[in-house]
Amino acid sequence: MMERKMRLKDFKVLTFDCYGTLIDWETGIINALTPLLSRLKKPLSRDAVLQAHAKYESRQQKWTPDRPYPAILSSVYRRLAEEWGVSHTISEAQDYGNSVPNWPAFPDSAEALAYLKQHFKLVILSNVDARSFSGSNARLNVVFDGIYTAEDIGSYKPSMRNFKYMLEYLSDIGLEPSNVLHTAESLFHDHMPANQAGLASCWIYRRHAQDGFGATMDPGAMPKIDFRFNSMAELAEAHKKEMAEG
Repeated sequence: MMERKMRLKDFKVLTFDCYGTLIDWETGIINALTPLLSRLKKPLSRDAVLQAHAKYESRQQKWTPDRPYPAILSSVYRRLAEEWGVSHTISEAQDYGNSVPNWPAFPDSAEALAYLKQHFKLVILSNVDARSFSGSNARLNVVFDGIYTAEDIGSYKPSMRNFKYMLEYLSDIGLEPSNVLHTAESLFHDHMPANQAGLASCWIYRRHAQDGFGATMDPGAMPKIDFRFNSMAELAEAHKKEMAEG
């Protein structure tokens, strides 16, 4: 007997990573690092900056998982300044830590979410804090059915604690893992642990036209992916097509 093809409309809830998927965090990072980048004697490529950021962010999250995300970013700012041999101030580092609400949304995110909200519960599982996310949520202009942050959980993805926490809360409203489609850009932070949690996953491959992993770490082995789209708009259109086909 042939196995039926998985469909988007098989799911009841879309759980989202926010930064890199809905919010253009790479542009936000580069813009907010302007004070440091302007002092470099030799300019670095955008990807070189993002890869250095990924290294220090991941390391800081591993060693201090209970620190709020603004404090993580402040430490990253200082580590980058040290690596690049440029001057910096504590005030600048703190400003960088508080920059998340200024990071732009991808142009298609709000419209796609507004459509998907009509058909799914929408949930955020993010490596930030409530205050930072509130600024981003205003840009996305949608009411999420659940918002679970690293600040709530006391650890950062790709820790399995974050996924277990989310699934425990989703079970309170009658949602099983089989009802969940985890939707994210980062293979390292999201798709690898989603595989371990037994969740179906949807890759929003925002970096499809670029090499490397940008502001995320190399995941090593490629995780299993159930759906792949290059944008949120493509995801919404694919769902519309399924609904039209019946």
